[in-house]
This record gives sequence, C-alpha cells and structure tokens, in this order.
Amino acid sequence: MIKSAYLHIPFCEHICHYCDFNKVFLQGQPVDEYLQMMKREMVMQLSKYPTAGLDTVFVGGGTPTSLDEKQLAFLCEAINETLPFDPKKAEYTFEANPGDLSREKLKILYDSGVNRLSFGVQSFNDELLKRIGRTHRASEVYETIHLAQEVGFTNISIDLIYGLPGQTMEDFKDTLDKAIALQLPHYSSYSLIVEPKTVFYNQMRRGKLNLPPQELEASMYERLMEEMEKHGLHQYEISNFARAGFESRHNLTYWDNVEYYGIGAGAHGYTGGKRVANHGPVKKYITPLLSNELPVLEEHPVPLHERMEEEMFLGLRKTQGVSLEIFKNKFFVEMTDIFRKPLEEGSAKGLLKVEGGFVRLTERGKLLGNEVFQTFLGVIDSD
Repeated sequence: MIKSAYLHIPFCEHICHYCDFNKVFLQGQPVDEYLQMMKREMVMQLSKYPTAGLDTVFVGGGTPTSLDEKQLAFLCEAINETLPFDPKKAEYTFEANPGDLSREKLKILYDSGVNRLSFGVQSFNDELLKRIGRTHRASEVYETIHLAQEVGFTNISIDLIYGLPGQTMEDFKDTLDKAIALQLPHYSSYSLIVEPKTVFYNQMRRGKLNLPPQELEASMYERLMEEMEKHGLHQYEISNFARAGFESRHNLTYWDNVEYYGIGAGAHGYTGGKRVANHGPVKKYITPLLSNELPVLEEHPVPLHERMEEEMFLGLRKTQGVSLEIFKNKFFVEMTDIFRKPLEEGSAKGLLKVEGGFVRLTERGKLLGNEVFQTFLGVIDSD
C-alpha cells in the first residue's frame, strides 16, 4: 500500500549554480494552469493506484514558496482535498528558501496543516552563498526561522552543503557551529556533486571551478558527524541527523525502498512495481493532462533482481542498515546467500558489518558509501 507522495513545484525566481533538479524561471510560466493540472494528476494517480491513506506528503522543487499567496493557498487546498491523509498524524513537509517566506505565506502553510519545513540554507558564509548562486544571506536564515517559529512551526530542518568551491575547513566548521546553535531538530548535509547542465559543470569544464581536494571533503564529513553526535543529533542516514523522533519519515520511504506517488513536472514515482518519470518541461507535462492522460515520460518495471539490489544500496544509506529478516520476508531468500560475495568482501575490507540482524556500513564504509553500493550491482543472474 502506497504511504507517501512527493509533489514537485518546478518554479524558481533564481537558478543556483549547482542545481540539476527540474526547474524553470517563474516569470512568464503558466503557474495557475500547472497547479490545476497537478490536482488532476493527483486524482488520476489515486484512481489508478488507490491507497487507504498516506503517512507522508512532501512538496519540493524548484522552490514551492516562490508561489504567490493565492497560488500557495490553492495548492494546499488541492492537496488537502485530494490526498487522503490526516495532517495531525502524517508528516507534511514543504521545502523553502530563506527570505522567500512572508508571515502571510507561513500562516497559509501552517493553517493548511503543514507541520514540517525544510530550508535550503547551504552555508552561513555570505561570500560563499554569493559564489554558489544563492540569493539569500545568513541574516535571512535567522529572520525566516524565527518567523516560522513565531507562526507555530517546531519541526524545522535545514540543508547544508560541504565541499563547495573555495570552502575551507574553518569556514565549514563556522557554518556547522551556527547551524547547530539554532537548536533545530533536524539537519541534512551533503557533499557538492557537480552535475551536468549546471553552471558549476560548465565552470569545471573550463578549469574555473576551485573545488577542495577529496581529502579535505572527507575531513569535512568526519567533522560533520562528530559535531552532530556531540550535540545529540543522531545520524540515521549518511547525510541526515535528527533528535530522537524527528527523523524525516518521508525520506525513509525512499531508503526503505517502498512505493510512493510522484506528482508534477519531472517528478519520479514508484507505483505498481514500476519506476515512473513524468515529463519535465511544464508544457509537455500539462498537455497530456488536458486530455485526461497521465504525463508519463517513461516507465520501468522493476524486476526482482533489481528490487533486491535497490534494497541493499538504498537501505545501506541508513545507519541502522538493512534487516536480514525484512529482506527474507520481502524476497523469500536469505540476503547472505544472494549477496554472499559483496558481503564477505565488504566485511574483509572493514566497510561492512553484520550485527544484531542488520547489515550496515562501518564508520569507514560511510566515507566510501558509493564504492560499497556498487558491489551489490550485477551480482544476481537476471535471467
């Protein structure tokens, strides 16, 4: 039974230098029509793949809070009218940028049952923010979070990025100190990945991107883990830290490898045993929906061997790891039989450990996660 829904708002007032998500400049876009078609897609997906109720709803982007107050109110109303969930029990998240949210917009979200906010902060260094194409400044982080708390939000998360161009260990430590001093219940922190079709990618190809060496990036990650643990923020996934009870239930949907709706332009979903991707360009997304057709660009039925591989490389992102019992209940085989070779090799290299009924990454394994994940691919005969 599907328990989660992701909704994508592709509009931005400014495009950041590192972002490769599906996004377009807000100006001149058919925003109102897009939101109406999103509501139509919700109805159609629920009709095709019914659910008794959702545990998590996540609205991401793009920048969902770039919508004006009327549009934001329409979107929230459409979600509440269409998706079956109880805001008092479900986790209902909106992504936001510091500086984007007025008291009025925050009140619309709060009154609509949104109970979690995720802010893209990235750094507390104004020069660095400018360099990576962010339009907010550190002062706006404090102002927006304070305003959100005044309105009534208590479950607030912020994202940070390390390994940024020209970033030093001292700078990252300063950002960590300032972030942790906010005493929020949840933090995400990711290393910069330079993706194709981004400003940073073009700069890198021209030799104009001054990235920290890999050793420094690894040291930043180790410092991140140390500081979060020191301040009572438990690492429950490679890049995510939370006080007890504030783990992102929505993101755990992905790492637990269970199905979810993907709604909106460029959204990805996992429904009916298929990985589904919607059309990315706004007009290509809208056109099929006008004819009451789902805006699917591609579907990939996930065969058994891929589902088992995904169970491993997604589940190993969690510090808890992958449950031997759950694996057997899902696939009717022992994980240690199917993946004997990568498990033995990972353990021998000190990257994996099996304990308490779970397979998990070691501390060293967390630093080399992608290397470990790849060892579980192509192991099973797909015939």
